[in-house]
Amino acid sequence: MALHLSADAPASVATAPQKYLFGPFIDFFMLGGSALLILPVLYFLPLRYEATVTLTMFLLSHLINQPHFGHSYQIFYRNFARKVRGEGYGRSLQIRYILAGIVVPLAMIAFFAYGALTGNARLLGNATNAMGFFVGWHYVKQGYGMLMVDAVLKRKFFSDQDKKVLLFNGYAVWLFAWLQTNVVITQRQFWGLDYYTFAVPPWLITIAMSIAAASSAATAVMFINRWRKHGGALPYNGVVAYVVSLYAWILFVTLNPLWLLVVPAMHSLQYLAVVWRYQTNVERDRADAVERPALKALSVLGPLYRLRVLAFVVFGGILGALGFWLVPMALTAMVPYNKAVLGSSLFLFIAWIFINVHHYFLDNVMWRRGNPEVSKYLFR
Repeated sequence: MALHLSADAPASVATAPQKYLFGPFIDFFMLGGSALLILPVLYFLPLRYEATVTLTMFLLSHLINQPHFGHSYQIFYRNFARKVRGEGYGRSLQIRYILAGIVVPLAMIAFFAYGALTGNARLLGNATNAMGFFVGWHYVKQGYGMLMVDAVLKRKFFSDQDKKVLLFNGYAVWLFAWLQTNVVITQRQFWGLDYYTFAVPPWLITIAMSIAAASSAATAVMFINRWRKHGGALPYNGVVAYVVSLYAWILFVTLNPLWLLVVPAMHSLQYLAVVWRYQTNVERDRADAVERPALKALSVLGPLYRLRVLAFVVFGGILGALGFWLVPMALTAMVPYNKAVLGSSLFLFIAWIFINVHHYFLDNVMWRRGNPEVSKYLFR
């Protein structure tokens, strides 16, 4: 989720908005606090438990991670024709919806089709590099966005200068981590397809590390100054989200192999906290939101808006399962291709990269400041 909301108060936010998405502890846990509780335990986990925990974390990661991708498609393509026509949307946002919703997926489909039909495994492997690039960028923007959301909820807004410091530091840490990853391992596999990272000279790593260290120090000083200026008040859940996104989930995630399994789920929890609150507010806005379901068997779930939110969540899980597993596995079984060159899981390779990269572009549009739906429903 690449939230681009500003910490300036949106025009539609009431003078006294809610202070939390769900509550103090739930917000803390979902926005990033889970990393402070879970990652240390995994780091010191005895070796005899690693196999069991690895399997558990793998399953949980997919249970949480895949629905969050599904939700992005549910929200982005809802009333998509109206968005393409620009009804209620500014010209710039209309163009962004067209590019992210039509042009980008068509371009990716053409890329993968050309690579598969020509048997160009090296070309397809470059898509994995692109995924790593965009996923890291995506984590940074989401961590920053969570801080901005919590700042709005708490009415503790950041100045333009402070926001520039936060963004610059996010990009500096992400770029250093990405460059460092390219140095550590030069040849890898993703779903049976080899790909190669980029050669990075040592002097560039040194420069990137120095900039990341300096920007991290500047960010720490900025937080301390704000804390002193406002009598110890900060949007703490947002600060935790920002810090763990950059450092625990990007810069130091390779310290423990178990962290690599669980971090995507933690990142997805951030997304789900915002999306579930957003969708709840959307459903509450409907005229019959508080009415009871017509079927008595469903009345135990409460008013209609809760039933609709539950349906939204379940459908997101179904979309995730279809996109990541069921459809690509079916295509692998039905569509012939050169498995000796492109591996035995070509369509899984394509689906996972397509969804991860496209997700970045979708969220880059949906959660921008100026999107009328975000202003209307997220902060209610």
